Amino acid sequence: MAFGANPEMARLVTREVRKVLTKPMIVKLSPNVTNIVEIAKIVEEEGADGIALINTLLGMAVDIRKRKPVLGNIMGGLSGPAVKPVALRMIYQVSQAVSIPILGMGGISSTEDAIEFIMVGASAVSLGTGMFANPRLPVEIKEGLEKYCVENNIDNISEIIGAAHPDGGAAYRSRLGGYDEFKS
Repeated sequence: MAFGANPEMARLVTREVRKVLTKPMIVKLSPNVTNIVEIAKIVEEEGADGIALINTLLGMAVDIRKRKPVLGNIMGGLSGPAVKPVALRMIYQVSQAVSIPILGMGGISSTEDAIEFIMVGASAVSLGTGMFANPRLPVEIKEGLEKYCVENNIDNISEIIGAAHPDGGAAYRSRLGGYDEFKS
């Protein structure tokens, strides 16, 4: 939606929804922006309890025989493994600027991918496109995370949130103040 790309519209929509919503509010942000950190800080200021990063990237395909766009809307959302580097970068940047949990998504198709997302700052991960190829992906990732924790003497996966930050994630985890996972 267009409001997600405009900082002031993101502010207004978040503020108005917060006024009527009594449950936790996770705001999903578009990667199709110039400054994702600015918008993340705005939605946090306006009452978001968490941020979901990233939505799909705007993409396009052309039918070379018909010489026309493939999609009826001309452009559509690109998801899956191709967006993972963009998602990791944006989560890394945003987690250094906010004090609320981040739900990471965008190209996760293995335990290693999920760990990368957590290490750049995600408190939780969400799966999408990867489940089309592997419907057991959520179970495999859960089991893989448990194995990773055992092999690396990690008591709680939250210990590695932001581990790829220069300070190992200490500042972000401290800003989360124990709110390092999504609560209902």
